[in-house]
Amino acid sequence: MVKRSYQDGCAAAQALDLVGERWGLLVVRELTLGPRRYSDLLVSMPTIGTAVLAQRLGDLVSAGVARRRELPPPAASTVYELTEWGAGLEPIIRALGRWGASSPSLRRDLPISVATAVLALRTNVVPERLPASDLRVELRLDGRPFVAAVADGRFAVEPGESADAAATLTTTPETLAAIALDGDSLDEAIANGDVEIAGDVESARSLLACFELPATAVA
Repeated sequence: MVKRSYQDGCAAAQALDLVGERWGLLVVRELTLGPRRYSDLLVSMPTIGTAVLAQRLGDLVSAGVARRRELPPPAASTVYELTEWGAGLEPIIRALGRWGASSPSLRRDLPISVATAVLALRTNVVPERLPASDLRVELRLDGRPFVAAVADGRFAVEPGESADAAATLTTTPETLAAIALDGDSLDEAIANGDVEIAGDVESARSLLACFELPATAVA
């Protein structure tokens, strides 16, 4: 397949030549949280189709945005990960996400990936709402662990586990986004079995209160 090009000297056009094909930036989104196997990417983006995913990964590797790497035993599997240059796309994806979140036609009923939920937390934190004292909460989203931490007045969420987390919250990315970003009730989610919390519930509640989506734009 011949790759299309805008044939335009604008640097933005060059960027779109590299990552602007359908699904391209969404594949990058899934790689922002670390290396992923081909099968992991298919699960995260179930409507992409295997042929399209293979093509987009090939495009990103050829462009130097991502690389393919073989993990040593006992994993002995192939993963894809962003290059240092490719990782520079995260702020762009987050900015697009914040702009899109203000869309009057944003669908709230569609599934989202774990990466989408985590990037949404990074993007939509309100610094003035962060607790005064340091806090660590482990998030388990579709089985993947992340540590959401407030330290020195700053918020970060990264892949990994925490031995000293005040609470561990287990849920789906959709439920996390509904509570943290759309204002759904944490208590109702717990009562319905959509959220499980081990440890201090109030610490988890304090963390989830630190986010807000932008106002809906007037079309």
